[in-house]
Order: sequence, then C-alpha cells, then structure tokens
Amino acid sequence: MATKNSISLTDRQFHLITRALADPRRFEILERMGRGGGHCACGDIRDCIPVTAATLSHHMKELENAGLVESSRDGKFVNYTLRREALEAYMARLSKI
Repeated sequence: MATKNSISLTDRQFHLITRALADPRRFEILERMGRGGGHCACGDIRDCIPVTAATLSHHMKELENAGLVESSRDGKFVNYTLRREALEAYMARLSKI
C-alpha cells in the first residue's frame, strides 16, 4: 500500500540512484546525513569527509541528480536534505526483484 509521501521512480531515476549508491563515498555521505537527521550543511559534510571541495561538489551533484538529496542556498552556504521517500521508493522497487 502506498503512503501519501511515496513516489514512483522512472527507470532513469532508478538507474541514477543505483549509480550514485555504487560509489562508496556517496554512500558514506548518505549514511552520515541519515544518522544526522537528514539535514546537513555542505561545510559539515566537508568536515567529516576528507575530500576537496570540488570532489564533494561533484558527489553532491550526483546525489542531487539521482533525486536522493535536495539543496537549498542560504547566502553563500548550501544546505542539503536527504529525500527519504526516494530511498524508500528505490528499496521498494529492489524488493520486487
């Protein structure tokens, strides 16, 4: 039974999520975001993940393109929110295999 917050993934989004989660660093970022309540400032992620700003930007862009996170700007700062409904839809689709 679908909940009011459930979403349906397109084949393209399903594959983008699969590709995003296949990278250990991006998986680690999502794990940290999930444990931290689902919201995180870019600077906080950078403090926990030992990569350059450019590399972190690339990883966050991939996660955002896959629909796993949303970004919002607060002046010069970027904040990210984990999209749990996208993860839940991905896991639901995987469970049908």
